[in-house]
Amino acid sequence: EHVEKHIIPPGAQLVVLGGPAMLIGLGGGAASSMETGSSTENLDFASVQRGNPEMERRCQEVIDRCWQMGKDNPIVSIHDVGAGGISNAMPELVNDAGRGARFELRAVPNDEPGMSPVEIWCNESQERYVMAVMPEDMDVFTAMCDRERAPFAVIGEATEAQHLIVGDGYFDNNPVDMPMDVLLGKPPKMLRDVQHKTFQKQSFDTSNIDIKDASYRVMRLPTVASKSFLITIGDRSVTGLVARDQFVGPWQVPVADVAVTATSFDVNSGEAMAMGERTPIALVNHAASARMAVGEALTNLAAARVTELGRVVLSANWMAPAGHPGEDAGLYDAVKAVGEELCPALGICIPVGKDSMSMKTVWNEAGEDKSVTAPLSLVISAFAPVTDIRKTLTPELKTDQGETDLILIDLGKGANRMAGSCLAQVYKQIGHHAPDVDDVQALKAFFNVIQSLNEQGLITAYHDRSDGGLLATIAEMAFAAHTGVTIKLDDLGADTVAALFSEELGAVIQVRNNELDKVLKALHEAGLGHYSHVIGSLNDDDVVEVLAAGELILSESRIELQRAWSETSYQLQSIRDNSDCAQQEFDRLLEDNDPGIQAVLSFDQDEDVAAPMIATGVRPRMAVLREQGVNGQVEMAAAFDRAGFDSVDVHMSDIISGRISLKDFNGLVACGGFSYGDVLGAGEGWAKSILFNPRARDEFAAFFQRDDSFSLGICNGCQMMSNLRELIPGTELWPHFVRNVSEQFEARFSQVEIIKSASIFLQGMEGSRLPIAVAHGEGRAEFAAANGAQQALDAGVVGLRYVDNYGNATESYPANPNGSPLGITGLTNGDGRFSIMMPHPERVFRAVQYSSRPAGWGEDGPWLRMFRNARVWLG
Repeated sequence: EHVEKHIIPPGAQLVVLGGPAMLIGLGGGAASSMETGSSTENLDFASVQRGNPEMERRCQEVIDRCWQMGKDNPIVSIHDVGAGGISNAMPELVNDAGRGARFELRAVPNDEPGMSPVEIWCNESQERYVMAVMPEDMDVFTAMCDRERAPFAVIGEATEAQHLIVGDGYFDNNPVDMPMDVLLGKPPKMLRDVQHKTFQKQSFDTSNIDIKDASYRVMRLPTVASKSFLITIGDRSVTGLVARDQFVGPWQVPVADVAVTATSFDVNSGEAMAMGERTPIALVNHAASARMAVGEALTNLAAARVTELGRVVLSANWMAPAGHPGEDAGLYDAVKAVGEELCPALGICIPVGKDSMSMKTVWNEAGEDKSVTAPLSLVISAFAPVTDIRKTLTPELKTDQGETDLILIDLGKGANRMAGSCLAQVYKQIGHHAPDVDDVQALKAFFNVIQSLNEQGLITAYHDRSDGGLLATIAEMAFAAHTGVTIKLDDLGADTVAALFSEELGAVIQVRNNELDKVLKALHEAGLGHYSHVIGSLNDDDVVEVLAAGELILSESRIELQRAWSETSYQLQSIRDNSDCAQQEFDRLLEDNDPGIQAVLSFDQDEDVAAPMIATGVRPRMAVLREQGVNGQVEMAAAFDRAGFDSVDVHMSDIISGRISLKDFNGLVACGGFSYGDVLGAGEGWAKSILFNPRARDEFAAFFQRDDSFSLGICNGCQMMSNLRELIPGTELWPHFVRNVSEQFEARFSQVEIIKSASIFLQGMEGSRLPIAVAHGEGRAEFAAANGAQQALDAGVVGLRYVDNYGNATESYPANPNGSPLGITGLTNGDGRFSIMMPHPERVFRAVQYSSRPAGWGEDGPWLRMFRNARVWLG
């Protein structure tokens, strides 16, 4: 309904929403196509993009409020501000509607008044949108912006005549005065005379390579190795719609092929996203590199339950060192190979993308000019609708399915070409013949048969073959399941090294032994029978074994291989974060008896204890409270809605202005996020906006003094409420929350124990050990007294504490992601009506939201009981 841009009527107000103009991105599009280091120092600095995510959050809230008005949406048309700043965005906005515009330059919000007119008009200050709003809707739009504290300004007006005028009230002139078609009309064709550059390509000789040495080298290569140090510092559970994140299985190993999100909180449909890139291949074959990027994106995406290949769309991010000998011709070859040949043959399109033509940096050192040039890079992002998010395949091998077999589906058809491979790189070589997509029909058949086998429940584990080749694929599947694997290379060619490390397209699937013939028949009918090989099975020795012609050519402990694979991440984490924490996480891999995260429930998660109350039809009003920068309110509202509440969005500006009063609500929940960017300390700015505002302070004090009220604080809301102890009765032993001991933001899938307490939310859940989402940078509980943690525990006000995989309360990292004493991460007040916790139960109230879960779980996740308990308490 709100995807299409509408025609902008003359007289429509042209609005810029978001942050002010600053010296950011000047040179922007030009700088991104300029050799880094070739411009002036000032321009290089001004070209650096400096983001403001908290401002982005405020803008997004305004946009969300607008489209949620349905047919009354005040936004007629909208455009984001990117390359060229508003000098590009505003003319494009009106030109797309066949209009012109008149602008006043000095109406643009500006934090650096010394900027010249061209700098004001062209800077690429981030987190800005331009839009058209009708004059009669401006009051509504203004009210929404004021509520969200999102700055905006009317800087112009749409005109019937397709003419662009930019006035400057300061200099009393029009620095821009031109017909729109001069600016955005059809540009003259550019002709570039480019030539291919040939060079001698030596074949990669594998005959003298020691397989054990090669295995460990490849496992440590950053391309193949664990990316845990990067993944755990980004919030991957926010929205509560994430059904498949990077980490897989009870031991949380980052090997997932595809990301999957749910469409909403009450359905099992969703969206999938996967990526592909094969940049090293471009050193020998530009077109093959581009085709392989598309192919890898599709073999990754195949792990999700996608309806059909034709529903897949791609985004292409092109990067090239324009002007470098041979690279312009190579770029042409790559674009033609993907855009005119491969994708049309696959029946998929590339509607969006971007480019950067400046993949070269230059500098002068001791009078000598030096440079580094990156090869052509195509990064493909593939997107597709998903019919059932519960049927996403992962690389986690199943050890509870009886006898199983591993099948390699080799889309390289035995070619085992090695150029650009990780193995070649670790031996400082490139190679001659690179992998390629030789058979488009085979790739299509592969995608379709995987979908069919998945729908029938015939695949228990799936992992595509890419960086590191077959050995990396098999090893990562073993890591995810903490199991041994034995594979045989007899059917994969005479060159065992190439068979193990070639990065041709393909995948390994695990199937039950009693269904092997059925799966092989399906592969044969898809035309893939000659390229599908039963290569092995699991073993009980926790070793990765490789046999060729009956000879054992590799036998390595799964633990040692996994430590090698994790070592690069560990070393980087040690430098960036608290090295003691990095060491604790790395050492945990030595625990061969680690049972992984295991849910232990003391109650029936499928029992809806709130059903009798919901049946009355009464839905108590729940204030879902947020402040600017908070981002977790939607999933919180969904959780309380599922439990029988009427969730109401309440912004702090509503309370401070008097538009909304807490006396009209039975419950209040303060949500997670980054209020005020946490610049005053986590949650402290939010708390001060209550404590130092008389109206807000009185509202909250009265709410907390009522006998019929209750509240919950999660993450940022927990931090905020911990700073309101003077207003909340019975919270004398509550801590406040400070920087994680790891010195880093932590996004984890952790496990907590529910302790007996008075908390109304946790009744009947005592003794359970439950997985839960964690996402915070300042979650370490700091008590006023030296023995404050023990005092709180003894007083019965502790409701949650982190436990390790053995069920023991812990302060060890990463089982305890913040280092809180005694593992404490959730507390309540004396009578149990007011509770706070750092983890996010609202992001795991559905079973599909769990990164790892038991096979028998239905729709409800066990944390839904917490929200239902609140409804029971109200009666």
